[in-house]
Order: sequence, then C-alpha cells, then structure tokens
Amino acid sequence: MFDYYSNSESFKEANGYTIDEVWYPRVTKIVSIKAKPALYRFYGEVASFGEGQSISQKSATEGTKIHSAVEDILLGKSPEIDPSIKPAIDAFLTFFEQKNIQVTPELVEKRVVSHEHRYAGTVDALALIEGKFGVLDIKTSQAIYRDYNLQTSAYMDALKDQHENLQTRWILRIDQVQTCNLCGAIKRVKGGREKVRNGKNSVPCRGGEHEWSDLKGDIELREFPYWQNDFEAFLGAKKLWEWENEFWLKKIGYL
Repeated sequence: MFDYYSNSESFKEANGYTIDEVWYPRVTKIVSIKAKPALYRFYGEVASFGEGQSISQKSATEGTKIHSAVEDILLGKSPEIDPSIKPAIDAFLTFFEQKNIQVTPELVEKRVVSHEHRYAGTVDALALIEGKFGVLDIKTSQAIYRDYNLQTSAYMDALKDQHENLQTRWILRIDQVQTCNLCGAIKRVKGGREKVRNGKNSVPCRGGEHEWSDLKGDIELREFPYWQNDFEAFLGAKKLWEWENEFWLKKIGYL
C-alpha cells in the first residue's frame, strides 16, 4: 500500500519496464495513484492495518491462481487446477465455450508500449468475442470497478496504430461464491475473510442461519467500447503520478 525505495534501480523495477534499453512506467502503477474508496472502506472494517495487509496479500495470491490458470487455458494449455479455485475455472471454461472466445498465443500477456505518451503495460489478451476484436482484461474482484477503465484505455491507445481492426475492450470478472438456498444471500470468502450480501428476498434468514449452496463460479463480462474520455483521465492520473514520484523520476532521467 505504501512504497519505499532504497535506490534508483529498486524504483525502476517496482514501477516499470525497461524495453530496448528505455525505461517506461507501468500502466498499473500509474493508475494506482487514484483513490480507491472500496479499499479504504475495507481497511476501515478490519481490526488493524496489519490484518488488512494479511487479507489483501492472501486475496492477491488466490486471484493470481485464477489468473494464471485462465492464462494457460487461453494459451491452449491444460493446466492442473488447484481444487480451491476449481468452481471459478469450471465456470470460465463453460463461458469460454459458450461465447466462442478466440485468442492466439502471441496476443496473450502481450507487452504494449506507448512511445508518444511514454508508458508500458501488459495486456491479458487481445481476443475475438462475438465478432468483435478488442482488449480483454481479466479481474478476480467482487465487482467491476470504474478504475479498470483507466487501465484498459491506456492499452487501447497504445495498440490502436498496431491493430487497425481493434474495436473495443472488455472486463471479464471471474470469482466464486455461495448462495443461500432460502433467502438468496451471497457469501464470498476471499483472503480468509467472509463477506455476506443480502439476497433479493426482502426478509433474510432469521438469525443469519443460511442454507449455503456449494461453491460455484461467478462470471461477468462487460464491454466498454468508448475509451477516449477514459484515456484523457488516464493521462491526468499519469501527470499526478509523475508529480508524486518527481524525485525518483528526475533521478533516473525520466523527467
């Protein structure tokens, strides 16, 4: 959550990529400058900052397992699936076949660079979905947050001249939850933290005595075809990130 650097090399390694001997800040680091109300709310709900960090790190590890398995599937591999994420991956496989998502290996985990605006990033995949070709970004969060639009808009601008048929972008959210068979409440356990949301029924189970279903995958795909305004916001975030890190950016010769 807070970054400290011992020298220029540690700053460069933590915040960007060196490509053809030129260093570029990473898109996800630039976007991280934006305030995240949901994250602050989470830290306000846990007992201590240390507990919040522990949950966040464990949650990130769980998300990485899902992300890595999905990446292998997109590359045409048959990965061994950790039982803890099997419901999410099973749901993704069904969704992948139903939507007839088409990718080629060289367009999975694709590094992109904007020489004009001086940033770089890694796109999860460029994919063909229902006849449209675009950026596919995979998340394992409980919701699709607007922040993601900043990240994907940066990818769109960096790729627009390389791929003239680039049309759109999608956020694919992959998660797993349990549902109460009685009241429809939804339980999500991530990072060892249990969170329950009330269901559609106006009257929740008395005393919270839910009847939980088996763990099942939760898939959501949303398209965001109009990216130019989001990109302007990304450039604003980049300017603020550069201001925040002015000392190190001048030290390494970026500014």
